[in-house]
Formats: sequence, C-alpha cells, structure tokens
Amino acid sequence: MAKSKNITITENESKSSDISKSKAKREQRKKEVAKERRHKRTAKIVGAAVVAALVVIIAVSAGQNIYLAAMRTTSNSDFSAGLTTDGKIESANVKDLLTLVDYANIPIPADEVAATDEEVEESISSTLASHREQSTDETLEIQDGDTVNIDFVGSVDGVEFEGGSSNGSGYTLTIGSGSFVDDFEQQLIGHKPGEKVTVEVTFPDTYDNEELAGKDASFAVTVNSITVTPELTNDYVAAYFSEEGLSTVEEYRAYVENQFYEQHLEEYLTNYITDNSTVKSYPSAYLKALRAVTKYNDEYMLQYYAAIGLTMYENVWDLIGGDVTDELSYEKDLRERAKELAKEAMVYQAIFEDASLTIDMNAVIAEMTEDYGEEYVTNMRESNGEGYLAQSEIREAVIDYLMELYK
Repeated sequence: MAKSKNITITENESKSSDISKSKAKREQRKKEVAKERRHKRTAKIVGAAVVAALVVIIAVSAGQNIYLAAMRTTSNSDFSAGLTTDGKIESANVKDLLTLVDYANIPIPADEVAATDEEVEESISSTLASHREQSTDETLEIQDGDTVNIDFVGSVDGVEFEGGSSNGSGYTLTIGSGSFVDDFEQQLIGHKPGEKVTVEVTFPDTYDNEELAGKDASFAVTVNSITVTPELTNDYVAAYFSEEGLSTVEEYRAYVENQFYEQHLEEYLTNYITDNSTVKSYPSAYLKALRAVTKYNDEYMLQYYAAIGLTMYENVWDLIGGDVTDELSYEKDLRERAKELAKEAMVYQAIFEDASLTIDMNAVIAEMTEDYGEEYVTNMRESNGEGYLAQSEIREAVIDYLMELYK
C-alpha cells in the first residue's frame, strides 16, 4: 500500500509540475509580448520625434532660405541711384528724419586736435628722406646703414669670374643689408667717395655657384658716391617750399604743425556731427540703393583680389571677417553699413540746407577738367553720375564751412 501511495503522489506531483511549467511559459510569453509592445511604442515615439525634428530642421532651413531670398541684395553700380541731380536724397526731407547736432556750438578739445611732437618730427624726417641725393663729397665717410653707389670687379686667383662685376654701370648697396658675401659691406666702412678699395672675401662652402663655393675672392671696388639726407636749414626750406611762402625752418615747422592740426580738427568735426546726430527714420528707397552700391563695391574688390592672385577670399562675406561668416550674416552687415552711409549723407545734407550753403557744379567741373583733363571728367560723370558728384561736393562744402567756423 505504501508503495502504491507513493506512486500516486509522484504522478500528481508530475502533473502539477507540468501545469506550473506551462503557466510559466504563458507568463514568460506575456512578458515578451508586453516587452515587444513597449519597444514598438518606444520606436514609434522615437520615430515620431526624429520625424518631428527633421520637419523642424527642414522647416527652419526652408524658412531661412525664404528669408534670405527675400532680403538678398542685388548689386548695382549706379552710384547716383536714390539721388537727385543736385546731390540730395530723393523724396526725403532730411531735417524731419533726424535730430541734427548743434553744429554751430561744438566743443573742441585742444589736446585732441593739436599736432604731436612725434608726428611732426616723423613728417619732417620723411620729407627730408624723400630729398636724399647721391653725394661725391670726398670729406664724407661711409658708415653702417649708409646707401652707397659702387663699381666692382671680382676675381679668384687673379681671374675675373662671371657675374662678379658691375660692368661700370654702378651698383647701389646699403651697408649692413647682407646683400654681399662675407663681410664685403663692412670693409667699405670708413672709405670716401672717389676711393678705390680692395675687398677680400671667402665664398661660403654652400654657395650656389659650385665653382666659387669655399674659394677666396678679391674685389676691386670704386666708391662712386654716398646717399645723403639734407639737413633742415633755411636754404633747404627756401629751395623746396617757396611756393608755400616758406623760407625759414621756423616757418616750415609751424606749417607742418598746422597741417596736422587741420587734419585732426577735420577728423574730430566730421566724427562729431555724425556721432551726435540721431536718425529718427531712414529713407527706405535710399537705403536699398546704398545696399546695392555697397554690395557692388564688395564684389568689385573680390574680383580685384582674385585678379592679383589673392585667393583666400571666396565670397564677399570673406572680405568682412569677424562675425560675418555666411550670406545671411553678410546681408545683415550690409544693412548696417548702408545705415551708416545713409546717416552720414543725411547729416551733411541737413547742415548744407540749414546753413544755406550752395555749390556751383559748373565751376567744379571746370576745375576738375583743368586739373585732370576732359577725359577724366567724362569718365567720372559716366561712372558715378551727376547726383553722386554733387553729393560729394555737398560734403566738401559742409566740411569747409565747419573748418572756417572752428579753425
């Protein structure tokens, strides 16, 4: 009996075990199905998000392209576009479009417009250097840094070598430049015009001409002249600046100082009137014309740089640099530059009208023709237009007027 009972229990346990396994499989399958459903839902969500992101990217890109197409400037070489023939902005009362600075009462800081000692001395030195001459004065001695004119004949072991002679045509050499081998130049120091000097040198082992590399050479040198800079004397001033009515060093120095004073004063005044005037509203048609001309100038410069071999600029925005890195930022920068140009034109026109200034374009054209010739004037009128030329004269008239007020 016990044995039979044991058998019965074992069979029941077996059936129970089979049921448990089946149930476990069903539970596992449910979990797998649930997992697959979660994965599918997640995939749908991710897919929807990706699609949504792509839609946004495409929409943004399309939007930018539409925006760029709408604001893209077409270049134009008509510099007189938006101007009347007398140089004023078309259909614009500039006095109503800006708050004009009180140009008749501009405070002038003396320290900002006065000439500095450094710039005066630099200008005088530069002018003196421009009048340097070759001197054969036999009392002069060659010094380091001097520019001299020499003739020479070179030889190795008493035999002249090819390329070692000036052929009597004279050679200009700056002492200390390192243009000649070894210490050739230093051996001329202390010698005078008219002297004949024997200069001994050794060609370097790495010299390009293998026939001369490492060999000793002798040069028969004749010092023809030394380039000298004239001294600032009354005679020098009288010789070169008599047309300006100058005859003494004191007069010349005062003349240079006044040139810098007027230059600084003009810069200060022109900056002040634009910086301290405020634009209320810009004439839109003129702004558009200025953008077109400015872009034309940029494109012209791009073509010019390409023509001379500067290939680092591929697009007009490459010329600007800074934050301008693509067409969109270029167009935005173009608008800012156009506003600056428009403001300047508006300020000058407003002062011109407010001060009741006038210009005589016939006299201007006649003077230009006398100075530069009829062909030049014809080209200027054709390329720039009457309006642009007149606007330039309005600017000059205002500057002259302000300078007379404050000099």
